Amino acid sequence: MKNWLKTIFLLPALHSCAVAQDPVQLKYAEALTTASAKTHLTLLASPAFEGRGTGQKGGEKAAHYIADQFKSYGLKAPVNGTFFQPVQLLKKYYKAEGLQINGEQYLQGKDFYVQGVNTLSSFQADEVVFIGFGIQDEKYNDLANVSIKNKIVLLINEGEPKDKNGNAIITGTHKESEWSTSRFKRLQEIAKQQPKLILATGSYVQDNIKRFGTRLGGGSFSLANPKAEQETAVNTVPPVIHFSEKLANQFLLPTGKTIEGLTKNPSSFTFPLRVKAEMGMVNERFYDPNVLGLLEGSDLKDEILVVSGHYDHDGILPDGTIFPGADDNGSGTVGVLELARVFTKAKAEGHGPRRSILFIALAAEEKGLLGSKFYTENPVFPLANTVVCLNIDMIGRIDDKHLDNNHNYVHAIGTDKLSSELKQITEKANMSYTNMELDYMYDDPKDPMRLYYRSDHYNFAQKGIPSAFFFSGLHPHYHTPEDTVDKIDFPMMVKREKLIFHILWEIANRAERIKVDSNKE
Repeated sequence: MKNWLKTIFLLPALHSCAVAQDPVQLKYAEALTTASAKTHLTLLASPAFEGRGTGQKGGEKAAHYIADQFKSYGLKAPVNGTFFQPVQLLKKYYKAEGLQINGEQYLQGKDFYVQGVNTLSSFQADEVVFIGFGIQDEKYNDLANVSIKNKIVLLINEGEPKDKNGNAIITGTHKESEWSTSRFKRLQEIAKQQPKLILATGSYVQDNIKRFGTRLGGGSFSLANPKAEQETAVNTVPPVIHFSEKLANQFLLPTGKTIEGLTKNPSSFTFPLRVKAEMGMVNERFYDPNVLGLLEGSDLKDEILVVSGHYDHDGILPDGTIFPGADDNGSGTVGVLELARVFTKAKAEGHGPRRSILFIALAAEEKGLLGSKFYTENPVFPLANTVVCLNIDMIGRIDDKHLDNNHNYVHAIGTDKLSSELKQITEKANMSYTNMELDYMYDDPKDPMRLYYRSDHYNFAQKGIPSAFFFSGLHPHYHTPEDTVDKIDFPMMVKREKLIFHILWEIANRAERIKVDSNKE
């Protein structure tokens, strides 16, 4: 019993030795506060920043706000004397802003949506050919003896004709033919007849507009380069404009017919309808900046540690809907700002890092990790001198996995993919200072989310730079207008910042740079 009691009393002392804390580190880690984090995030996720969209005013405003903070902290402007590295971006989208029918203007995402790959072209006609279901089959053909070349056509883009017993005419049974079960067959076959424009209707249209609205036709983004710009649209396939049945019935008013009636008794005929439209694929080149701030080290200043987090989110839609992105990735942006603040404070007070730290707020992550891709292809500092990338993307919430149990956690993703030492440093920092659950579930190569490959650190990892991604997990408000500041768990957000702080402090000041000694999937 005496020996047992002696052991019990020794345990706290042994634990203290095992997790000895550096009082200097603790001092600056404690300078990371919920009050400061909340001030930044409340602003960045406010309506004034309009969701920080790529190529939008809110994104530009966020970039300038970050640069102003970097300047106020005393970071160096490392891009030819500025904090901005312009990322050359190319947006390809389908422009359909000039559609008029019988003199009335219609809006994409509200009244219709378009499928098209044609170059920007004008379309005009005073009459339209209605072609029933648009089916061309041996057993049933809506286009028999009907020429639609260079004409505008209207069709019912769902279902197929049935007999009085409810059997499909083509199959002779209740089972529908491939003209109905194949999503694109009828439109592809109609396109072969070379109409200049296709108007399509069906019950699906209103559902799609309700679900996707003004996101329809949002386009795609890439890094601008000659090859991307040379990939031009083609005019061989006519665009398809999808209208609701309600609007289609308005167009058919002069005929006395309705879509409901024509579904039961299909026929083909020409009717008067004045159509005027200009639509097609457009390339738009623009710049959104990565925002860089450098804290110069001392005797090992040529070696660079990167701390990154993307500041962009989904922005504002044409109808005024804002996606605040408080967690994604306002929280990570604030993490970068706060770490920059406390490390510069430490240096000002005589405790600067041996290695240099490059703080990067990255652009266009939501468009395909484009800001980090641009930086790693156009590095401001040699990648050979870049020791590590610690990426912060969504650290402000409690995910579904942990919601009903332990909130004291962080997902640490990729820490040992390229360097066993990075994982060891992460675990030691956590054991010594923050004592959170380090959740490695997303490191499993079989994990269906494959998150290691889906944030900005991965572009650094592809260049052989040990990289890790700190993340609090997915939640129901991910990429919705409900990702708001009131849902942020600020104490946990700051605790995750503190873990990253301690990892950085160790890597910045240790004698040897961390080894690249692994290549895990």
